[in-house]
Amino acid sequence: MGLESKIILISGPTASGKSSFAIKFAKKINGEIINADSMQVYKELKVLSARPSPKNYQKIRHHLYGFHSVKKNFSTGDWLKLAVKKIKEVRNRKKIPIFVGGTGLYFKALTDGLVNIPNIPIQPRNKIRILHKTLGQKKFYKKLLQIDPESKHKINSTDAQRSVRAYEVKLFTKKSLHQWFKNTKSYFQEDDFYKIYIDYPREDLIKQIELRVEQMFKNGAVSEVKRFIKLKVRKDNSVNKAIGVHEIKQQLQDHNELSDVKDKISIKTRQYAKRQTTWARGNMSNWFKLPPQDLSKFLKKIK
Repeated sequence: MGLESKIILISGPTASGKSSFAIKFAKKINGEIINADSMQVYKELKVLSARPSPKNYQKIRHHLYGFHSVKKNFSTGDWLKLAVKKIKEVRNRKKIPIFVGGTGLYFKALTDGLVNIPNIPIQPRNKIRILHKTLGQKKFYKKLLQIDPESKHKINSTDAQRSVRAYEVKLFTKKSLHQWFKNTKSYFQEDDFYKIYIDYPREDLIKQIELRVEQMFKNGAVSEVKRFIKLKVRKDNSVNKAIGVHEIKQQLQDHNELSDVKDKISIKTRQYAKRQTTWARGNMSNWFKLPPQDLSKFLKKIK
């Protein structure tokens, strides 16, 4: 298959079995695994982020897992710098770097480069967020298309986060977000990568998500959130968006039934998986799609 000189990328929706597949793959090709999940970088979110535990490493070296404090922000740019450094380290050991995770922006930064957009001050950003809240996503999206028509073919009409980002970039820099992307270059060439996307059928994935949520609670999700609350993390820190943090906080305050909390987390995780799938459709069309039933067959073909 000629993978010796490649950088392997493995993505897929949450709960699709990426981590266990990556370990089996790494054993076959003499690889080391590098994290490409934005929540698995945090030390204090082992359970909620479903971070692989050291006993699951099975003698395969893992990098960029559980090393960063939730008290400090961690950007895609921060991750990219470390990822590039890790590729060099892994290759120096004559091993193959294998990136695994579900954060689409991390993979995009690695394959396409990171956009060097000027920092936008907090005041105009907050004004735009208030405008979005006032108008609602549907009307806001129409307003975005008036100032940035290119977004029509690049941003899903229901994607609030990217709509707000595109709006603030165009307003502040007078240049479309998509123009910024066009002028961006990667550290690597396209054929440096071998890209695999685990294409999980939705109905099967829903079952996997429910099993994962149950397992999280057995593994101590509630205790983890209690410890997280004590850390008094700033509200504007993106780690607060980790699925389960808000829902378990609410449960601890309101003493709701645990089954209700599990249902809420399952629903939110399914919504997240849907967003990941939508992202993949738009940004990973040239990746090799591998259904879960073919994973073993794929591994057997590798000599």
